[in-house]
Amino acid sequence: MKSNRSKKIKQTEQTQLDSSLLGEALNGRVISRFGQHADIEDENGQLRRCDIRRTIESLVAGDQVIWRENHAEGSNQGVIEAVKPRDSLLTRPDFYDGVKPVASNIEQVVILSSIRPELSLHIIDRYLVAVENMGSTPVIAINKADLLTEEERQTLEEELSYYQKIGYQVYWLSVKKAQGIDQIEDILAGKTSIVVGQSGVGKSSLVNRLLPESDVLTNEISDNSGLGTHTTTVARLYHLPCGGDLIDSPGVREFGLWHLSEADIFDGFVEFEQYRHLCKFRDCKHLDDPKCGLREAVEKGEIKASRLDHYHRIIQSVNENKPAHKIDKSSI
Repeated sequence: MKSNRSKKIKQTEQTQLDSSLLGEALNGRVISRFGQHADIEDENGQLRRCDIRRTIESLVAGDQVIWRENHAEGSNQGVIEAVKPRDSLLTRPDFYDGVKPVASNIEQVVILSSIRPELSLHIIDRYLVAVENMGSTPVIAINKADLLTEEERQTLEEELSYYQKIGYQVYWLSVKKAQGIDQIEDILAGKTSIVVGQSGVGKSSLVNRLLPESDVLTNEISDNSGLGTHTTTVARLYHLPCGGDLIDSPGVREFGLWHLSEADIFDGFVEFEQYRHLCKFRDCKHLDDPKCGLREAVEKGEIKASRLDHYHRIIQSVNENKPAHKIDKSSI
């Protein structure tokens, strides 16, 4: 049985590798991947289901690829030959499988959070670290703002004004009531973006609002746990009416950062760098070290205390949860 299966796989590979059955090399863009197959968009905007060469170790939504049309009878429409160099790559560390790519060539990452069940600046900071390390532009969007009282809204605006001060865009919206959607459409226009956030914050609802015909599954927050369940299982790229592209990604409840070094995490807190030279010691840990430039900046109100606290919490969690096996980044 095993021999027959191996024989069948070999015959399939031989069919794919037969150059006489393949067309010329063409450009394409990955819309979504399913195992050893992917849907790509060709240069004419047509969707093509393609097999993936076994030599390709990593392929995700947003990848620019070289593909060839497959004329073999009973086969998929094409074969993806190669992946072009990526401008950016969003990864999601998996404790057992290592660092897993999610999507590529992303210009902008919309970090979607929600005021219910509770707005977590710590989670937002974790996402910001990840986005800063991938080299894309982060945008913070707070959903379900209609559930806030005027006093709560004012308090949270004061909290988030710090993020605007250090250069981040912050938007308030209610997907359910279509409030703030125009602003989101404006920032998405003409760019390739991805929406990330914990499960249940409204990612799929936002995609459905932006793309009514996409029919993405939605999920309400569980009354028992206060957490959402995963509703999107595969990252997929959608074209927006405003001219941009949006990738909807699988929901994650916590964005792991254990694949990053302490230097990477420090760089993810963009306002810290200007105070580094004020530390007395080059190897300052920014804890109880004497004459720490960052701690002095916190005391002066120049750095938000919670940001430094979140930095240390992330460092601690990375050191405590780092897997025993070596992280292989070459396969992404």
